[in-house]
Amino acid sequence: MVKFLDIKAINHSFEPELSNVVKEVVESGWYLLGNQVKAFENEYKNYIGSDFCIGVGNGLDALRLIFKAYIEMGLMKEGDEILVPANTYIASILAITDNNLVPVLVEPNEVTYNIDASKLEEKITDRTKGIMIVHLYGQNAMDADIQQVVEKYDLKLVEDNAQASGAYYGDVRTGNLGDAAGHSFYPGKNLGALGDGGAVTTNDEDLAKTIRAIANYGSNKKYVNIYQGLNSRLDEIQAAVLNLKLQRLDEDNQRRIEIAEFYNKNITNSKFVLPNSTVFHNGKTNHVWHLYVVRTENRDEVQKHLLENDIQTLIHYPIPPHKQQAYSDLNHLTFPITERIHEEVLSLPVSPVMSEEEITKVVQVMNSIK
Repeated sequence: MVKFLDIKAINHSFEPELSNVVKEVVESGWYLLGNQVKAFENEYKNYIGSDFCIGVGNGLDALRLIFKAYIEMGLMKEGDEILVPANTYIASILAITDNNLVPVLVEPNEVTYNIDASKLEEKITDRTKGIMIVHLYGQNAMDADIQQVVEKYDLKLVEDNAQASGAYYGDVRTGNLGDAAGHSFYPGKNLGALGDGGAVTTNDEDLAKTIRAIANYGSNKKYVNIYQGLNSRLDEIQAAVLNLKLQRLDEDNQRRIEIAEFYNKNITNSKFVLPNSTVFHNGKTNHVWHLYVVRTENRDEVQKHLLENDIQTLIHYPIPPHKQQAYSDLNHLTFPITERIHEEVLSLPVSPVMSEEEITKVVQVMNSIK
């Protein structure tokens, strides 16, 4: 069986160091707000290129905390609007609505699947306070047109960098392109923990201090609470694991790039729309291939055929946020490009531990589909 993502094998590839760092934390007797988290925050901010990094409980919390902090700082208020891609995982939307802000959905570019910059300006009102871009599937979503809109209307730019750790926009890493970014270290991510984990990166010192306090019960001094905060903290074990894995992230991303480019070159079946190839700038990549996503009109039949040939696939994502029961107030909206994407996408296996035989098998079976 060609697994969609063999997380056990990925973690095994870090042994025995992985077990050793976990054991060190267990034996240290210190499990929260300790040296491992401080070390990871320092290493990750240096990797991203930002001035500040705050470890939090998960990727959704990272985004929630950014908006909650802006409200506490008086830079946003309930009812303000945030432009966000219609084609995204629901967490992007949840972070906005959880703060009683209003998501304004924007169609994606049908080639990149990321937010279509040409459709932003028509959505802006006097209540618009920010744009969230989502680096979907691991591909940078930023461009000069987005930057122009941000500057013209004096908007906050928030990045959902849950899927793109290690990608670049020119010479700058995603996660350091806007005012703040949320990161996820869910086990299946390119940089994955052994459980939930997340982080916020920013160059705004006031924002960083506010987020750090809110994430710790609204407190920056024990038992002194200045905000009605949350409990969202990266723990010492996850931080130690992430620090170890961060050392190999670029290497593992390069392997993902090699697999994706092999697929792009060798899958020749005209039934499939293949994703964009990787673009390099000064040796730096715009795509780290968290997911390799194809489109086909008979997606469910193709998925069944691949499984019958021992190839696991997943659908990212079958139902767009505006058609979810959770957002019944948005169900009447129509986004044709987003809806077509969600009906046709299929994610093929891609991971740094795939063998050449597995990669070749995926190509052969894909090309055999009639």
